[in-house]
Amino acid sequence: MNRSGPLALLHTSPLHIPVFDALRDEDHEGLELRHMVDEELLARARREGPAAVAGEVRAALDRAVADGARAVLCTCSTIGAVAEEAGAGVPVLRVDRPMAAAAVAAGPRVVVVATSESTLEPTVALVEEEARAAGRSVQVRTLLVDGAWARFEAGDIDGYVRSVAAAADSVTDADAIVLAQASMTPAQRLTTTAVPVLSSPRPGLAAGADAVHHA
Repeated sequence: MNRSGPLALLHTSPLHIPVFDALRDEDHEGLELRHMVDEELLARARREGPAAVAGEVRAALDRAVADGARAVLCTCSTIGAVAEEAGAGVPVLRVDRPMAAAAVAAGPRVVVVATSESTLEPTVALVEEEARAAGRSVQVRTLLVDGAWARFEAGDIDGYVRSVAAAADSVTDADAIVLAQASMTPAQRLTTTAVPVLSSPRPGLAAGADAVHHA
């Protein structure tokens, strides 16, 4: 068991809480999670760009640390880079970095699938960053699932997930498919494509647990 301190998770949707609690129960018994949800961070980042919420993200990180967090995991891909750059005196991780590293390791042709346009640029940049760190070259293409985000916001999660899976299944000429947002993870089970489909919550939480353990 890991009793070294809590891991704070910064979410932009309350739907992520049960996902990460379930993964904790499966893989990281004894890890204490403290969830922070601020839906307005994503709404504003979508309107004005991720940099517009840098101050609010830093304030959220500071609150987490003041509350005893030994590390913070940002589960929103749109603001992940902002969170990493903010610094908080404890490790701050973005949930999708381990997924990006796995995509780069899979091969040079990576397709980033997203339902929110604001996620595309940060995720592409992350994959390219991981490729440079690994000394590899990558060709990153993007696929925005039209209409899916409106379904998510309307609460049609089943329709949302199915539209994501259909989009992923349309990709054939790739070495890895990246599901850019944590909310897209359930689609991974519905895909039939032969291309590996990667999602962020499980490897991201593992990285967060490791950060807490070594903090």
